[in-house]
This record gives sequence, structure tokens and C-alpha cells, in this order.
Amino acid sequence: MALAKNPEFDSRTKHISIQQHFTHEKVEEEAVSLEYLPTGYLRADLLTKALPREKVERFRQAMGIYEA
Repeated sequence: MALAKNPEFDSRTKHISIQQHFTHEKVEEEAVSLEYLPTGYLRADLLTKALPREKVERFRQAMGIYEA
């Protein structure tokens, strides 16, 4: 998030990819806004890792995925 707001954040960031520069541009244009979310609130975890049943149920409902 810091790099998206200030691309000259650190001299070690010379290798930053085009995608991150694109993100910075979109933040400057106010087309997107970035906010910090603790890992316990990342809905995409449902699709990327094994989770306890309670998190699966909570994220599934938050994404609008219902049992048949």
C-alpha cells in the first residue's frame, strides 16, 4: 500500500513491476482506493487455502455462494 501511494518509497524498489506502477497510477487518479484488511477478513482466502469450517461458511455467505 505504501508503494502504491508513494512509488519512491525506498531505493530498494527499483525492481518493482509494471503492475505496481499501474496500481500507483490508479490510486493517483482516485480510480481505486486501498485499505488494509487483516488476514482474517480476506474473502479470497476461501478460494486459495484450507480454512476452518466457520471461516468457510462466513466467507461463502459474504461472497453470495449458497449451498444447493
